[in-house]
Amino acid sequence: MRGHIRQRGQRSWAIVLDLGRDARGKRRQKWHKVAGTKRDAQRELTRLLRDLDTGTYVEPSQMTVGTYLEKWLRDYAKTNVSAKTFERYAEIARVHLIPALGHLPLARIQPLHIQDYYSVALESGRRDGHGGLSAQTVLHHHRLLRAALRQALKWQLLGRNPADAVEPPRPKRPEMRVLDAAETGRLVASTKGTRLFLPVLLAVTTGMRRGEILGLRWKDVDLKKATLAVRRSLEQTKGGIQFKEPKTQKGRRVVALPEIAVDALRSHKTRQAKHRLLLGRVYENGDLVCAKENGKPTVPADLSKSFARLLGRLEGDVPPIRLHDLRHTHATQLLREGIHPKVVSERLGHSTVAFTLDVYSHVLPSMQADAARSIDRALAHTGVANDTD
Repeated sequence: MRGHIRQRGQRSWAIVLDLGRDARGKRRQKWHKVAGTKRDAQRELTRLLRDLDTGTYVEPSQMTVGTYLEKWLRDYAKTNVSAKTFERYAEIARVHLIPALGHLPLARIQPLHIQDYYSVALESGRRDGHGGLSAQTVLHHHRLLRAALRQALKWQLLGRNPADAVEPPRPKRPEMRVLDAAETGRLVASTKGTRLFLPVLLAVTTGMRRGEILGLRWKDVDLKKATLAVRRSLEQTKGGIQFKEPKTQKGRRVVALPEIAVDALRSHKTRQAKHRLLLGRVYENGDLVCAKENGKPTVPADLSKSFARLLGRLEGDVPPIRLHDLRHTHATQLLREGIHPKVVSERLGHSTVAFTLDVYSHVLPSMQADAARSIDRALAHTGVANDTD
């Protein structure tokens, strides 16, 4: 017997585990408190003994969930994610998770604690006190908490991840807004002669993200081979703007350029060089393709605002969309043209083809119909269609 139960009060029990002897021969014991019935204590004893047998037992600690999340932010997240992502993680942890779960001992947090938090967050989790958080927001909370507790396993602070046993909310995927070919043409034409022309054209012809377009350098562009390399991105944080490398290897990619994009880049490069000579020392040459007039990086939010103002002027000609939706437009148009999903996935820098197909599942029904028509055409000359046997 490596453990036994002692009653401490009417509904309070202590589980005493015998962990053997230390290097000096001193007996090692660990005490666990359990509130409830004796049967509850017996179940907990069984679980702890099973953990001892399987090597997943973690000695109890005074560390709370709140203390641990702060440690995880400081010692793990800060050095492993981008500055922008860290800001988002810190806000979720400090504004939502720590106030709700931070008082719990880390070793005692249970799936039910987490599930209860999700329920409350969905009903009344808004900071202004008016209603609950969206299912998508709570799902972000779940992903962060699960990742943080997964790291606690690696640091041997937990024997299991309680978030693995929790069902997060499943938000409905919003309908994706994309432009058709005619709308795309009208949009691009409306930007000619403006600083929006090249960013919009690159978005609809390459599927690059906003930050990737603003981080693009001329040394990443090969006009002779009609390619560009995505090697970094520009992001906006509370501390300012900064460049970052893609977070995955698939994000670092080479994208083939259509002729319209090559011509636009070549003309833009010539105009930019002349403008740089006119400004002289005032121009800050960072080798950026899409820079401000003085050569400095364009603030990502400013580009989005300019795009929104443009759409306001085009009301009726182009549906209301976000700048990021031009990336979706590019992918959707390629898939509808029969381009292989693997090629589309590589152009977008997605981690897997499965992810690409999941995101753009709205295109699949028309692709299925096209496939059926292709089979009809392929078999039309065989006489199979006239066989009534």
